[in-house]
Amino acid sequence: MAKINFGGVVEDIVTREEFPLEKARQVLADQTIAVIGYGVQGPGQALNMKDNGLNVIVGQRKGKTYDKAVADGWVPGVTLFEIEEALEKGTIICYLLSDAAQIELWPTVKKYLTAGKSLYFSHGFGITYKEKTGIVPPADVDVFLAAPKGSGTSLRRLFVAGKGLNSSFAVYQDATGKAREKCIAMAIGVGSGYLFETDFYKEVTSDLTGERGTLMGAIQGIFAAQYDVLRANGHSPSEAFNETVEELTQSLMPLVAENGMDWMYANCSTTAQRGALDWWKPFRDATKPVFEQLYNSVKTQAEAERSITLNSQPDYRVKLDAELKEMADMEMWRAGAAVRSLRPENN
Repeated sequence: MAKINFGGVVEDIVTREEFPLEKARQVLADQTIAVIGYGVQGPGQALNMKDNGLNVIVGQRKGKTYDKAVADGWVPGVTLFEIEEALEKGTIICYLLSDAAQIELWPTVKKYLTAGKSLYFSHGFGITYKEKTGIVPPADVDVFLAAPKGSGTSLRRLFVAGKGLNSSFAVYQDATGKAREKCIAMAIGVGSGYLFETDFYKEVTSDLTGERGTLMGAIQGIFAAQYDVLRANGHSPSEAFNETVEELTQSLMPLVAENGMDWMYANCSTTAQRGALDWWKPFRDATKPVFEQLYNSVKTQAEAERSITLNSQPDYRVKLDAELKEMADMEMWRAGAAVRSLRPENN
């Protein structure tokens, strides 16, 4: 493992240089990797592993998602199977269903976890909250995770572009003495950039905090607040959206991704720099109590309880679609659709 200094703290990481793809292929040469679920993470991980030369099959119920798998090149009866058949054939079970669906399917999955097999996750939820989920693997199987830091769509797009998402990895149970090696090989196989080690608890607590915080929840809240203030003070929808979202996503965040926040500041006007430097700390101080409240809600398992309860209801999908439609119907995002349609590449 390489030692890298992250802001003054030295961490051990794994890179493709220390663990190249060829080594991953050797470690996994005798394995049949069964990807269970072809929803959010499934397509990206399965296709990346397939393109990387690993022996991959997909387990998916018949329906629209099954048809998508066929369209992506998975062949019924050869590389695409009903879930139970894939579970039987697989030696590494990639459990990539939603957390709620994992709970529902677990009794079926457990039947096929015979001695020496491996159970792979990309999220620590099911294991960390096992008292709530009922997901308790047999003692004679390996259990590990590789969690790409992004959506399955992004994982696939970056892979095709010759890039990769960073991933965390963790071993929960090593029954064969080879769990760690298989875990790292899987993480390389799905197209990860560098790997950093964690455990299931830290993965899920940081992940739930991030999703509810700056990655999704907080950013939507901040967007909405600024947009509403601009609109209330007479700015047009086009102007409000451009100054709230479009400039950030299209111009500024790529600079942050390229070389950090200070680099982005350095490439803006002195007026912008002065204002940003004056105001970032008040925003930090205003939002930090909310983040502390959020982390506590994750730590006390209130977020897990809410997720399991709401996402397991029969009408969950209907309610979710209604909430997403409510967001899509906001003036801000309707204005955004118009702005995106006017981008040069779309004309």
